[in-house]
Amino acid sequence: MDTGSNGTGEVAVAADGTNRETDVANSEAGVAKKEAPLGSRAPEFVKARRMLHLSWQVAVFVIGLAVVVAGVIMLPLPGPGWVVIFGGMAIWATEFVWAQLVLRWTKRKVTEATQRALDPRVRRRNLILTTIGLVIVAVLMGVYLWKFGFEMPWNIKNQ
Repeated sequence: MDTGSNGTGEVAVAADGTNRETDVANSEAGVAKKEAPLGSRAPEFVKARRMLHLSWQVAVFVIGLAVVVAGVIMLPLPGPGWVVIFGGMAIWATEFVWAQLVLRWTKRKVTEATQRALDPRVRRRNLILTTIGLVIVAVLMGVYLWKFGFEMPWNIKNQ
């Protein structure tokens, strides 16, 4: 029996406002926890006043930008550059949907990379490649020491 609810643009919504099809799809896909809703996390009294909310957004953007710029500066210099950059993104994510989406994507990719890195086959491969790399470096250092001794490369005279 065709009820007509399978047409495009129609969504089945329960009495409490939840989407049953989305809930079933999420539970089948293995979505275990609910993500926070997207949007501004400013206090209600700030959101109620347009100019105050706009000022709030500008302040959050400027502070987040300063933190991200500091992180970018720390990339070539000593300091936790990437951590500071993601901290600036987290500041932006308190107010801007685009930053929230970027942060969610980043968290998902980091989680996937962690799971791949913990896979025993991948760990074994990484250990083997690291060992091979260390052997190659040790052989090259041995050849250098055999040929030139403990002399720095810029002090070696033409032979």
